[in-house]
Amino acid sequence: MDKAMTQTDAPSAEEMIAQDVGARLPGGVMEKSIAGLALLWSLFQLWIASPLPFIIGFGVMNDTETRAIHLGFALLLAFLVFPAFKRSPRDHVPVTDIAFGLIACAASLYLFVLYEALAQRPGSLTTGDFVTAMIGLPLLLEAARRVLGPALPVIALVFIVYSLAGPYMPGLLSHRGVQLDALANHQWITTEGVFGIALGVSTSFVFLFVLFGALLERAGAGHYFIQLAFSMLGHLRGGPAKAAVVASGLTGLISGSSIANVVTTGTFTIPMMRKVGFSAEKAGAVEVASSVNGQIMPPVMGAAAFLMVEYVGIPYVEIIKHAFLPAAISYIALLYIVHLEALKLGMQPLETARAKPWLARLTGFAFGAALVSGLSLAVYWGLGWLKPLLGDFVLPGMAILLALTYLGLLKVAASNEPLPEEDPNAPLESLPNTRAVLLSGLHYLLPVVVLVWCLMVERLSPGLSAFWGSVILIVIVLTQRPLLTWMRGDDSHHHGTFKDGVVDLREGLIAGARNMIGIGIATATAGVIVGAVSQTGVGLVLADLVEMLSMGNLLLMLMLTALLSLILGMGLPTTANYIVVSSLLAPVIVTLGQQHGLIVPLIAVHLFVFYFGIMADVTPPVGLASFAAAAVSKGDPIKTGLTAFYYSLRTAALPFLFIFNTDLLLIDVDWAHGIAIFVVSTIAMLIFAAATQGWFLTRNRWYETVLLLLVAFTLFRPGFWIDQVVDPYQSSNPAELAQTLEPLEEGGVLRMRIAGEDAVGKWREFSVLLEVPEGETGQDKLDALGIMTYEQDGKTLIDMVTFASPAEAAGLTFDQQIVDIRIPVERYRKEWMWIPAAMLFVLVIALQRRRVRSQLQTAIA
Repeated sequence: MDKAMTQTDAPSAEEMIAQDVGARLPGGVMEKSIAGLALLWSLFQLWIASPLPFIIGFGVMNDTETRAIHLGFALLLAFLVFPAFKRSPRDHVPVTDIAFGLIACAASLYLFVLYEALAQRPGSLTTGDFVTAMIGLPLLLEAARRVLGPALPVIALVFIVYSLAGPYMPGLLSHRGVQLDALANHQWITTEGVFGIALGVSTSFVFLFVLFGALLERAGAGHYFIQLAFSMLGHLRGGPAKAAVVASGLTGLISGSSIANVVTTGTFTIPMMRKVGFSAEKAGAVEVASSVNGQIMPPVMGAAAFLMVEYVGIPYVEIIKHAFLPAAISYIALLYIVHLEALKLGMQPLETARAKPWLARLTGFAFGAALVSGLSLAVYWGLGWLKPLLGDFVLPGMAILLALTYLGLLKVAASNEPLPEEDPNAPLESLPNTRAVLLSGLHYLLPVVVLVWCLMVERLSPGLSAFWGSVILIVIVLTQRPLLTWMRGDDSHHHGTFKDGVVDLREGLIAGARNMIGIGIATATAGVIVGAVSQTGVGLVLADLVEMLSMGNLLLMLMLTALLSLILGMGLPTTANYIVVSSLLAPVIVTLGQQHGLIVPLIAVHLFVFYFGIMADVTPPVGLASFAAAAVSKGDPIKTGLTAFYYSLRTAALPFLFIFNTDLLLIDVDWAHGIAIFVVSTIAMLIFAAATQGWFLTRNRWYETVLLLLVAFTLFRPGFWIDQVVDPYQSSNPAELAQTLEPLEEGGVLRMRIAGEDAVGKWREFSVLLEVPEGETGQDKLDALGIMTYEQDGKTLIDMVTFASPAEAAGLTFDQQIVDIRIPVERYRKEWMWIPAAMLFVLVIALQRRRVRSQLQTAIA
C-alpha cells in the first residue's frame, strides 16, 4: 500500500525535468517575457564570446561587467520560473516574485552600472554599496533555495555567520571576526566572493557549452545517438542496457544535466531493458550510472571541469588528457557490468543477430574503426597542409570546406531513410540498420569535430571553441530541414521549412538559458563560501581539523573527503559540491601527502573531488537522477539509487587509484607507456567489476572474489608490492648535497625531506621533488636549483633560495632544515608484478571453467 502510494505520488519524468529548469509555466504575456529574457541571455553570451565586439569596437566588456550581467539574468529568471514553495502558483507569477527578481537583478547590475566608480575607490564602501550588498546577498540565497533546495544556501549562511561571529567561536575555530561592511564589500562588491572565479567560469565557459548541448539536442542529435547505439548493440545479451550505456555516454557530450540525460535516453532504453528481463530498479540503475558518468567523459565534461581550468591553473586540453583514461575505463567497465547482469539473468541475444557470424561482426567493427581513424588522420593532416597554403584566406577557405562537407553529409543523409520515431512499446523483433542510421546523421558530428579541433589543435580557449561550435550548430539548425527536403527530391519525406529551423533555433537558445539558471545560481552562491574561506582563513583551521581527524593518514584523509562529498551530494548539485569540497580540502590533501612523502599532483586531487561530486545525482536518499529514472521505470527510487550506487563502485574506486598511481592520469607518460596502461587498467577494472558483481564465468566463490580483487589491485598499482620488498629511494647525507647531485643525470628526480616553517609560518615536515638540472659538477647543479646551505649544530640548513628558482617554486625558504636526501635506486620495474597477477587470474579462470563444465554435465545428465 505504502509503496503503491509512493510510486503514484512520485513526480513524472517530465515534471522532474520541469523542476530542473523551472517548473512555472504562466502562459500569456509573462510566458513570452520569460522566453524573451532567456533568448536575450543566450544572445548576450554569444556576443561576449565572439570576436565581434573587438572587431567593431563596440560592446567590449571586462570580466566583472559580464559576470554582473550574467548573474542578473540568472537571478531574474530564477524568481520568475521557480516557485517559492510547493503550494505556490504555477500558472502565474506573483507580483512579489516579479519584484524580488527585478530587485535582485538590479543589485547584480549595480557592479556593471557603477563599475568605473567602484574601480576608483576600492575598499571604500558608500551607503549605496552597503545597501546593495545587504539586499543582494539574501536575495541570492533565496534564489538558491528555490532553484537548488535548502542545502547550499544553508551552508553559505553558516559561513556568513562564521565570518561575523569569529571572536565568539570556540578554541580552534575562533578568529578576529569580520565587520559587516567588510563582509559586504568582500562578498558582493569585489571579485573575491559572489562575483569570483566560479561565476567567472560560468560566464566565460560553461554557458556556451550548455548552449551547445541544447542546440545539438534540438537539432536531433540526441535521437540520432540513441538510435545509433541501439542499432549497434541491441542484438547482444542485454543489448538495450548496453545501448543505454553508449547512448548516455554520447548524450553526455551534449547534455549538462544528469537528469535530462536520464530522461532523454531513459524514456526509450528503460522500457527496452525491461522487455529483455531487467527489473525496474536495475533498468533505472543502469541508465542512472551511465547518464551521470557523462559528466566525466571528455571532450565536453561537466561544468565543474571548467572550474578546474582556473583552480588548478592548467589549460582545458590538459584536463581532457588527464580525465580521458579513467572515464573511458569507467564506461567500458559499466558495459561489462551490464553483460554480467545479463549472464546472471540468463538472457540470450536476439534471434535476428545470430544469423551474422561473430567474425563478420568483428570484421565490420574493425573496418568501421579503421575508416574513422583514417578519416580523422586525413582531416588532421589535410587541414594542417591547407592552413599554410591558404595563408590570410584560411578562415574563408575553412568556411567553404566546412560548407561543402556539410552539404555532402546532408546529401548522404537524404539518400537514406529518416530515423524512425522513438517507440519504446514496439516489439523487439528487429533492430535499425546500423549503416542506415549512421549515414542519416553524420552531419551532427560536424559541430563536435569543430569544437574538438578548436580545443585540441588550434588551442583556442574553451569559450571561443564552444562559440565556433555553436555557430556551426546554428547554421545546421536553420538549414537542415529545407535542405533535406530539397535534396530528397521525391517528396517522400517533408522535413520542414526554414521557418521551422528558426523555431528550432529559438527554442534551443531558450532551452540553453533555462538549463543555465541552476548553474549560474550555484556558482554565485558557492562563491559566498569561497569568499568566507579567503576572508577568515578558515581553510587553515579546517586543514588542522581534518588532519587531526585523519590522524595524519592520507588514505583516511581521502576517505573522509569522499564521505564529505557524498554527504554534501545529498543536497548540492555537482558543481556546487565540487567548489565547496575542493576549496576546503584539496590544498589539505596535497599538504598531507607532502608530509608523508607522497607528492600528489593538484589535478589528481581535483579530479578526485570531481568524481565523488558527480555521485550527488546517484546517492540515496536524495539522488535526483535516480528519482528521474524511477519515474520512467515505475520502480522504487531508493532501490534504484542503491543499485546505481552499487554499479558506480568502479567510479568510486578509480579516484583512490589515480591518487596513488598518477600514470592513470597520463602524467609524465609517453605514448607507448600510455597505451600499455590503458590496456592493463581496463583489464584490471573489468576484473574489479567481476569481483564486485560476484560473477565472472559463473557465480564467484568468496575466495575467488578475494583473488580477483587482489589481481585488480596489483594490475592497477604494481608498485605497491615492489615498494614492500625494495625501498625505491636511498638516503644520502644532507651535508653532502653537492656530491649527491654529481652522478645524477639531468632530468632525474631528487627527493628532499624538509623541516621548518612553511609560507604561513607554521612548523611542519614535508617532502619536495626537484628535477635534477643541467650542470657540469654537483655544485653547478645545486646552484641551478637555487639552494645555498650552511651547517649548524650538526644540521644542514638552507641559507638562501634564489628568486624564481626551482627551489623557490617547491616552497623552500631560508632557515629550513634539510632532514634527508633521497635518490632513486636501481630496482626491478614495477610492471614485473603483472606476471604473478596474471598467473593468479589464470588460476581463477581454471577454477571457474572446471565448475562450469561440471554444471553443464550435471544439466545434461
